[in-house]
Amino acid sequence: MHRFFVAPEALAQQPVVLTGDQARQIHRVLRLRAGARVILLDGTGWAHEALVLTSHAERVTLETTSRWRLASEPRLHITLFQAVLKGDRFSWVLQKGTEVGISRFVPMVCERNVVSDLAAVAAKRARWERIVREAAEQSGRARLPELAPPRPFAAALLAEPSTADSTLRLIPWEGERARSLRGALQSCNLADVSGIELFVGPEGGFSAEEVRQAERQGVVPVSLGPRILRAETAGLVAAALILYEAGEMEPLSMPIGER
Repeated sequence: MHRFFVAPEALAQQPVVLTGDQARQIHRVLRLRAGARVILLDGTGWAHEALVLTSHAERVTLETTSRWRLASEPRLHITLFQAVLKGDRFSWVLQKGTEVGISRFVPMVCERNVVSDLAAVAAKRARWERIVREAAEQSGRARLPELAPPRPFAAALLAEPSTADSTLRLIPWEGERARSLRGALQSCNLADVSGIELFVGPEGGFSAEEVRQAERQGVVPVSLGPRILRAETAGLVAAALILYEAGEMEPLSMPIGER
């Protein structure tokens, strides 16, 4: 069944009414008509099976018939601070990162950024939010990953007080030789870590001064191995390795949901 994220308040009344882009997608793109069944996600972890009552390009009405709690969200909250990339590469990171299980994305502008205009980056927000939403629906996420406003690298490094004690902060860097990502994860008890912040640079990588600046803010440089990964690949590989190490990418131990 097709999945759609809707505002929790939309599910508080019957019938559920969808308008705008979602109505057009259901009616014109998917061609779903009365009697079709879909899954509505409220963004808080609940899935609702719903029956389409009426279907029109501007308005679709549905009746929810059952609900269940999804178990598809990782316990470990990963925030990816990703330098903005040229072309569609950043969009690709958002899409695939959502599929992997990243909980929050923070666009950054760094010293070697090809794209450096924060206003131009902010103008892409609506499109990026749509990409995240569609990827979350397709991949069975229970919650929509957050897309934070873009910021300079120095501002991104400032730790949020609420996460300072329980968050592991890592910066994959090709210049790191002594500490691997796996070594950094195994040096702490992941059960006591509620979140991990990953800082990934632009096409030209981080400068040595940026890495030193990150270290002064408690961010730990790590190596992802002997091969240099592209800017759009490094964060996804690191996130997948972290979730695997935390036991959260074992398909047999992660039921999609329970009714």
